Amino acid sequence: MWMHVAKVHPKGGEMVGAIRNATFLAKPSVPQVPNYRLSMTIPDWLQAIQTYMKTLQYNHTGTQFFEIRKMRPLSGLMETAKEMTRESLPIKCLEAVILGIYLTNGQPSIERFPISFKTYFSGNYFHHVVLGIYCNGRYGSLGMSRRAELMDKPLTFRTLSDLIFDFEDSYKKYLHTVKKVKIGLYVPHEPHSFQPIEWKQLVLNVSKMLRADIRKELEKYARDMRMKILKPASAHSPTQVRSRGKSLSPRRRQASPPRRLGRRDKSCRIYSPRVLAKTAGVQALTGDEVERRGSCSKRSWSVGGFSTALTFGGAGWLQSFGTSL
Repeated sequence: MWMHVAKVHPKGGEMVGAIRNATFLAKPSVPQVPNYRLSMTIPDWLQAIQTYMKTLQYNHTGTQFFEIRKMRPLSGLMETAKEMTRESLPIKCLEAVILGIYLTNGQPSIERFPISFKTYFSGNYFHHVVLGIYCNGRYGSLGMSRRAELMDKPLTFRTLSDLIFDFEDSYKKYLHTVKKVKIGLYVPHEPHSFQPIEWKQLVLNVSKMLRADIRKELEKYARDMRMKILKPASAHSPTQVRSRGKSLSPRRRQASPPRRLGRRDKSCRIYSPRVLAKTAGVQALTGDEVERRGSCSKRSWSVGGFSTALTFGGAGWLQSFGTSL
């Protein structure tokens, strides 16, 4: 771990040696969580939140202390943010986004949305995320990074494209090429919401686009976000409505509705002479002893000299049959 810290920390081995060779190390301080006061302006409040994050410091150990699952409901992520304030451990960029959402809850004038970057440098790809801020017609950001130019931005940018281009210019200072930019939707201010954060509603392959086209796409998206006409991608997928007391398991399918009688079933039924004879209490007849005559609705039989006419489809055919016999 120390070798990794010496490699990635801005002060490198000097900082590692100062810690490992120290005879006495003071107990780490626990920074106080900032509280919003009515006398504070929104820029002052955002600066207080960013100062608190910087006090926690960036995590250079290579090990993330808090598990952040992006598809987890917002309520669960807010519980993780509370744990961050209790433990006061160093955080990375993704943890800073969740902490920023938690600390800005309850301020409806502040709209929060995630901004993700994919960059390329020296044969490797790198990922970074910050929390975009929109308030009173101005854009800014909150976040954490190893580089000061790649985390918080003041609330001074008039358009979303100006904010993104400023990040792109900051990456160029460190010889990084921005490949993709992903922008999510506004995060609701309801901390108990079961809705997950929408991380990538808009994806721009900026390395293959002109700045004019990028600006056009970003401004259209920003306008739609302000009008709040965009919906999460998960909202477009059809959902199953579970009825009360019934399982949605495919093994327990709903019983098929009763089959309606067809046109043929509504007409007369052809009963065999053997069935008719048993029903009437007479001896079963063979085909030679029975002569069928008449139409479908009325048939005649000759049984041992007796003859009768049966009307099918009616309720009194059995009585007529027994009387004639």
